Amino acid sequence: LEEARKRIFATTDKARGALYQLALNEGYEKFVIPDDVGGRFSVLTAVGLLPFVFKGVDVKSMLEGAKDAYLDAQTPDLKKNKAYLYAVTRYLLYKEGKQVEYLVNYEPRLAFFAEWWKQLYGESEGKEHKGLLVSSASFTTDLHSLGQQIQDGLRIIFETVIQVKKNDKLLIPYDEKDLDKLNYLYNKEVSYVNEQALIGTKMAHVDGGVPNILITIDKLDAYHFGYLVYFFEIACAMSAYLLDVNPFDQPGVEAYKKNMFKLLGKK
Repeated sequence: LEEARKRIFATTDKARGALYQLALNEGYEKFVIPDDVGGRFSVLTAVGLLPFVFKGVDVKSMLEGAKDAYLDAQTPDLKKNKAYLYAVTRYLLYKEGKQVEYLVNYEPRLAFFAEWWKQLYGESEGKEHKGLLVSSASFTTDLHSLGQQIQDGLRIIFETVIQVKKNDKLLIPYDEKDLDKLNYLYNKEVSYVNEQALIGTKMAHVDGGVPNILITIDKLDAYHFGYLVYFFEIACAMSAYLLDVNPFDQPGVEAYKKNMFKLLGKK
């Protein structure tokens, strides 16, 4: 038990809660969740950083990326302040009648980043019968299920696309039988094919009346991950203020919890 105690860490409230009490009783080392940072904004606190450390992620580089995103967001020039430009652009699309925003990626490693993004914007903006319905899509996979609706369905959608410029170099091999008739792609990088899919899809959707916002990063590493996290967080706060709602509370989620606990018999 003593050896286990040395290897168990708890990220918890500084003074209350079941996990805090357990850590106190067992002598586990504790990392504090800041009182003034909501869960969806806590990626760059101990809540997110501790798991990243154990995973072997360079958190120093991640925080450097977040710091640069913070510094970039300090300029009052909207043309240079990309985070606020994103917030204003999606607000203007909302005012023009767009109701749904898809966060689109062409990089599978961003799929769960999009899950966090949906919570961030959904809980921060969706109040007082305001706010965009946020969803996500992993292309090209989801083009098979969502492509038709996006292309020809109700014109209430716009897309925010994350493009990763430099990816792992993986070349397409030559197939002597060429059964799939894809030898014309021989020796091309998979990332090149992916980029053409992005460009072609963007052209089709824009031509079909679906506006696209393109956010480009050089590569998917700790630095750019940290940059994206802070970029979307500061843009989210601005987006909520443009809607005249508080980005840092979530009164709506308490309603279902109250009902569920009552049905379960919690006193």
